[in-house]
Amino acid sequence: MTDKNPPERGLLISQIRNGTVIDHITAGEALNVLRILGIVGTTQERLSIATNVPSGKVGRKDIVKVENRELCQEEVDRIALIAPRATINIIRNYAVYEKMGVKIPELLRGVIHCPNPECISNTHEPIESRFAVNDGMLRCEYCDWRINRNIPEHII
Repeated sequence: MTDKNPPERGLLISQIRNGTVIDHITAGEALNVLRILGIVGTTQERLSIATNVPSGKVGRKDIVKVENRELCQEEVDRIALIAPRATINIIRNYAVYEKMGVKIPELLRGVIHCPNPECISNTHEPIESRFAVNDGMLRCEYCDWRINRNIPEHII
């Protein structure tokens, strides 16, 4: 008798010497995380991407590893918008050097594009967008436009 569905044995993703591992990404959001990081098409970084991986905490999750790159706070803030339970692991010499959770800041500057074409942040004025964050809703501080869904579409 042959077992048609062998048990899952774990991840077969190689370790990275230095870089960042973004774990506990909301399932299905790994490609949006790559977009936030500006990683599209051809890239010099070595990447490992795992999607819909079983997770004891949340059912399913995505994981992204980026070699030779540590994230800046602005990138972490953007990731928090689409993956509020994500953890960021800084890897140095194959070991976890630092581990941190993400936190959505109360104010996002230059992170979200206001969908209101009449907003001053969409003119040629030298200002950056400003969105207040409250209970998963984003509100433009210039025109009061509210965003509560499809947030990845508006991330700059």
